[in-house]
Amino acid sequence: MPIPPDLVTMLQWHITLYGTHADGRIFRTARGGMVQQSGYGEVWANARQEALSPTQHESKLAKRPYDLRHAAVSMSPSSGMEPQLVAQRTDHSVTVFFRVYAKFLEGGDEAASAKISTRMNQRRASTPARA
Repeated sequence: MPIPPDLVTMLQWHITLYGTHADGRIFRTARGGMVQQSGYGEVWANARQEALSPTQHESKLAKRPYDLRHAAVSMSPSSGMEPQLVAQRTDHSVTVFFRVYAKFLEGGDEAASAKISTRMNQRRASTPARA
């Protein structure tokens, strides 16, 4: 899946700092083993404890690793990416995308109105005036 250049840079930094396992895996246990499903919960809980404020930690923010995917998918259209492209990149239908991730639409009225106004002004500026 294509990812933004900033995320590529972050991934390259991580690989430069920590390297990869001989088989190419990026994430591994302290002894170099494969991270098991049962280990995710403990690692995730520790990461949340380190990264979040006490108030955030007590909230539902990023309670599960899957929440990061949900946040990224929801952020993409609010950043200007077309919903059909987000759906394609995440292997969803557009219908599923809107049903599951439509929360990103909330609170965007002012930005949407500004985009419409900008487009209308561009159109007026490019249309010759009538005599």
